Amino acid sequence: MIIMKEYRTKICNVLIIGSGGAGLRAAIAAHESGCEVMVIGKRIKNDAHTTLAAGGINAALGTVDPEDDWIQHFVDTYQEGYHIGDPKTVEILVKDAPNRVRELVDWGTPFARTEDGELDQRYFGAHTYRRTCYAGDYTGRAILSTLVEKVEQLQIPIIDMTYVSRLLVNTQNGQKQCFGAMAFDINSGERTVFLSDSVVLAAGGHTRIWRRSSSRRDENTGDAMRLALKSGCKLSDMEMVQFHPTGMVHPESLAGTLVTEAVRGEGGRLTNSQGERYMKHYDSVRMELSTRDRVALANYTEISEGRGTENNGVYLDISHVDKGIILEKLPRMYRQFMESQMLDISKHPMEVAPTAHYSMGGVVVDPETHSTGVIGLYAAGECTSGVHGANRLGGNSLAEILVFGKIAGDEAAKFSETLDLQTRNRSIIQEAIEELDKLTTNGEQLARPLQRAVRDIMWNYCGVLRSGEGLQKGLEELMKVKEASKDVDVRPSAEGFSDLALALDLLGSIDSAEATIRCAIERKESRGAHQRSDFTEIDTTENVNYIVELVESKQVVTRNNVTPLPDELEGPVNAYQDLSVDGRLLE
Repeated sequence: MIIMKEYRTKICNVLIIGSGGAGLRAAIAAHESGCEVMVIGKRIKNDAHTTLAAGGINAALGTVDPEDDWIQHFVDTYQEGYHIGDPKTVEILVKDAPNRVRELVDWGTPFARTEDGELDQRYFGAHTYRRTCYAGDYTGRAILSTLVEKVEQLQIPIIDMTYVSRLLVNTQNGQKQCFGAMAFDINSGERTVFLSDSVVLAAGGHTRIWRRSSSRRDENTGDAMRLALKSGCKLSDMEMVQFHPTGMVHPESLAGTLVTEAVRGEGGRLTNSQGERYMKHYDSVRMELSTRDRVALANYTEISEGRGTENNGVYLDISHVDKGIILEKLPRMYRQFMESQMLDISKHPMEVAPTAHYSMGGVVVDPETHSTGVIGLYAAGECTSGVHGANRLGGNSLAEILVFGKIAGDEAAKFSETLDLQTRNRSIIQEAIEELDKLTTNGEQLARPLQRAVRDIMWNYCGVLRSGEGLQKGLEELMKVKEASKDVDVRPSAEGFSDLALALDLLGSIDSAEATIRCAIERKESRGAHQRSDFTEIDTTENVNYIVELVESKQVVTRNNVTPLPDELEGPVNAYQDLSVDGRLLE
């Protein structure tokens, strides 16, 4: 048995946890404010989840549709979120998004251009105007590569393959203050105490805890939510998880991998095992270009009622479109199916099914500073709440990580500048060390099977369609897994400390799953991504955000009324009309 007792100490002004788009943009902002910055990532740099965001980034630039402006972008976002997003957070996003896109252009992101050299913009679903900038069907990768290059130019260190096990939080006079993080190298096991004036948490969402997920293995396991909860932060809207209608169903290793909605935007048709184009029963006007929540529910229903394929999917067919168009518009999708299944999508239909795609809830943050309830701790990106409400407007996720990544970095730097002394508390550090020691023990359980159990529970009881009875059953089953997780076998070896990372991923999965189920039980209605078979309509008394926090180490759910709209935006929101789908992609 190898137990690492020693640890190193590294010191900086601003510590960034997460090396995706939100974390890197925060790092750039804090550095430009004059701070010493470090970035920690549990994946290798250049491979954060941001790379999987294919479709595009929203900004009301008006390069294609001059009528577009921030107010219309606000209305579209707020409407798509079913009126439970935070108006101030949304307003900040839509006003600043054009600045962040122009900044990326200056830094070299290869966005598509119109014939006259302007940034090209295209429709996504629920957008009144064309406002989505894109780089082929690899926009996220293009943006992340740009940010990594910028970070390297500024010589900001990115410490990858490093897992944060705990945020270091000191409590004094009833006030909690974050002064860094405990982490370990996934390969060597070497422990490092990162001491900092402030911390930005940008470690992603929790969608990997469902059986089918567009997230890859060992990412988006809810570890950001666990770190935040245990530090004294609150979570909001955890029940609001967006299920993308179309993910791959096989091979098993790729189940849930995204099949972009651009396939349907370019004319793809959904059929069941009986050859029926069934969307006519769910949305006869918009058909395959209906809203994401409705298409996901339709696909789920066809499969659950026995009209699915042998792999528990439905068919998505684009073979009637000219192959040249497919190769031009959907090169990544063509390659994805050819490489994984030897399937030529220009000749044969794809098998797809709904897949957990995006966490719309997360850490509660102040709209203007993205500070949490813990002094010195900020958060940005998919691990936060506020923007998306009950359904995310397509293209807003990449805008969100840049806008609020910059704000969080700026504010973390400002806080650093106010300190005369850097906080540290040796007893808190010792507790974090003891937690890792306690986890690194022999046990009767293995993390992977327990992770699979969590994913099955979430898919079966808290998936696309939910019920009160099912949610209660899911919570009971989850508590059994939670008990079993206390006896997980963690044995570091010559192959590294991945066992320890998996054990912590499991704990994050359990905590975020519990928060999600508890909020889903409380929300007794169907709204956006949260669909209940026993409460099928929107209930205006549920215009609230459900909040989770730890009270005496137990999760407690309360409800807050949503923040009212400012006067200047009430008129535009009330004037909103449902859009036609002509020429629009889905979100």
